[in-house]
Amino acid sequence: EVKLVESGGGSVQAGGSLRLSCTSTGFTFDGSTMGWYRQAPGKECEQVSSIDSDGRPHYGPFVKGRFTTSQGRAENTVYLQMNSLTPEDTAVYYCAAHSTMTSMQGLRLMSQCPHPWLEFWGQGSQVTVSS
Repeated sequence: EVKLVESGGGSVQAGGSLRLSCTSTGFTFDGSTMGWYRQAPGKECEQVSSIDSDGRPHYGPFVKGRFTTSQGRAENTVYLQMNSLTPEDTAVYYCAAHSTMTSMQGLRLMSQCPHPWLEFWGQGSQVTVSS
C-alpha cells in the first residue's frame, strides 16, 4: 500500500517560515513526479511546486522565490521550505505523486484537492499565517 504522510504544518505570523515534509512508503519519488498543492476555503486547488521525474523543480507564479522544494531521495522524503509567508498563503497543503507521469506542469489548477487525476495524495496539512 502506498502512503504519503505529511508533517510540518502549523500557525505562524506573517513573515515567518515553515517547512513541510512528505514521506512516502510503498512508493519511491526517485524517477517519479511529485507536487505540492494547496487549497484555501472557497478556492480551487492550486499547484505550489512540483518536481519532474528528471528532478527539475517548478513553482507557481505566486511563490516569487519564497518557497523551495527539495528531495531527500535516500529518505524518500520531499520538502517544501516556505519563507516570507503571508496571510494569503493560508491553506491546507497537500503533497501528491504519480507513478507514470513525468511532469505535473499540466496540472497547475484543479477543482479540488485531492483530485483523481493524481495517483497518490497525502492527508493534508493546515498552514495558517496570521497578520
